[in-house]
Amino acid sequence: MKEREIVTLQRSLLTDTEQLLNKQIEMEGKSSAYYLSMASWCHKMGYENAANYLYTHADEERMHMMKLFHYVNEAGGHAIQPEITGIRHNFNSLREVFELILEHEIQVTKSINHIVDHAFSVKDFATFSFMQWYVTEQREEETMSRRALELFDIIGEEGIGLWTIDQELGKLNAAAHADAGGQGE
Repeated sequence: MKEREIVTLQRSLLTDTEQLLNKQIEMEGKSSAYYLSMASWCHKMGYENAANYLYTHADEERMHMMKLFHYVNEAGGHAIQPEITGIRHNFNSLREVFELILEHEIQVTKSINHIVDHAFSVKDFATFSFMQWYVTEQREEETMSRRALELFDIIGEEGIGLWTIDQELGKLNAAAHADAGGQGE
């Protein structure tokens, strides 16, 4: 028996907007996998607070992906589960992990801004409005990533520096979730 596809005669989501949103779904999915891999490396290396920071962020990135996933489908599009490949599993240092995180978050911000600009230019105000949450979220993600990386310069990595940085990452993670009302956003 052949399944019947439900056909919506009209939809508000433009095909090019749907493609951009699916690219963002892929980026968020890769972010989640990337942070999970980093968390595992930190855990293996004994940076327990850094690992917890990254486990939490991996979950948040997946939530960001799912929020987009639902939006695309509810707007009449077809959200695509991305293939996640090419995830790095080993790193040279804890500092490198957090340098890579900041670089990655800046790329995510650029991608979000591109979608917002596109939505505005094609007068897709529903998508424009929906994406404002991501604009605000990315500002917070970049700020937190910068703050985490600044710990390396402020504290230094010599002696008990890395241990202290790991402790401060735990505090930074806890403060971020207290500010978000414990919702992990």
